[in-house]
Amino acid sequence: MSDAVPSSRRNGIAEPKLTLENGSRVAVIGGGPAGSFFSYFLLAMAERVGIDLHVDIFEPKDFTQAGPAGCNMCGGIVSESMVQLLTTEGINLPPTVVQRGIDSYVLHMDVGSVRIETPRREKRIAAVHRGCGPLGIVEKTWQSFDRYLLDLAAAKGANVIRDRVESIERVNGRPGLRTKGGVSGEYDLLAGAMGVNTAALKLFESYGLGYKPPKTARTYICEFLLGRETLRAYLGNSMHVFLLNLPRLEFAAIIPKGDYATVCLLGKGIDKELVDSFLSSPEVMRCFPPGWRVPKDFCRCFPSINIEGAVQPFADRMVFIGDSGVSRLYKDGIGGSYRTAKAAAKTAIFHGVSAEDFRRHFLPVYRALSLDNHIGKVIFTVTRLIQKARFARTGGVDG
Repeated sequence: MSDAVPSSRRNGIAEPKLTLENGSRVAVIGGGPAGSFFSYFLLAMAERVGIDLHVDIFEPKDFTQAGPAGCNMCGGIVSESMVQLLTTEGINLPPTVVQRGIDSYVLHMDVGSVRIETPRREKRIAAVHRGCGPLGIVEKTWQSFDRYLLDLAAAKGANVIRDRVESIERVNGRPGLRTKGGVSGEYDLLAGAMGVNTAALKLFESYGLGYKPPKTARTYICEFLLGRETLRAYLGNSMHVFLLNLPRLEFAAIIPKGDYATVCLLGKGIDKELVDSFLSSPEVMRCFPPGWRVPKDFCRCFPSINIEGAVQPFADRMVFIGDSGVSRLYKDGIGGSYRTAKAAAKTAIFHGVSAEDFRRHFLPVYRALSLDNHIGKVIFTVTRLIQKARFARTGGVDG
């Protein structure tokens, strides 16, 4: 790490410029999309300018495992524009990773359903498994999306360490860390790419950065094994979205994915009672075969999601990307990981790794995502108000 090039002056005294150089060490905590994208782009850009970096990715999960052991607790939706954008980056997702193209949306309400076709019936959404599939999967037909990206980063030269980071400290003015397995090291740059469902975020609150983790909300995700023919008959190639008069439910969707139907519920205080009310509603039951019932054993979880970005997502030699920084509210979280990861990598290679560098070159991307989320919240609020008003008027007429 080179600290010898002056970048600015304060009180007449030149301050050092923090830059990466040959031999600089970079730690990435989290090997999900944000961590893998960051490592991939950082190493690719470093190679372009002739810098040899050492990059360690700390990721305890094994994405080759089915169920919770290999899952990052996400609905697994990638926009088609994101897939095409990755192609321009040289990242070509194979058909064993992209599950199924979604060519339309079906909106379900108490008064009926309406199908919304995408332009020219283009497949606008790709569905993926974050691990290798749900708990209890018999045939592993599909490749893990997260594993695919992590392998890309490793192919670029990143060192993947299957261990959990347990402590963060300052060592000689640089970030240092220690893992559960006893691995320790001092780094010139640390990228936080953890999900909001890990305790690792709390390690940084006491580090003295002013960092505060993102605000979160509880969600519900489950996978029902139906088989391809059943999915084709009842769900087709459509993403099914529900606007129902259920208290606390803000958004719900059913997404066909391989042999499975993925159910996602978002709202306030998601619990078993709300999940049962949703799954037993007539609008939902019509999306399944007659007589179908929720099985006794299936893959499900109540993960938290990022609903408001972190406070102070960067410092000297440190930056927070993906869910540990800011995500895209209720949509395309993988796209948000890509954007923040690439912006952070570009800043580190071409500008520097000081807080001021990240403020000038990373923060604008961060703020753009935050603004998009604020607009999204307004749209959701207005939609719910219109929905409640309509239900109130309907109730009055029926009475």
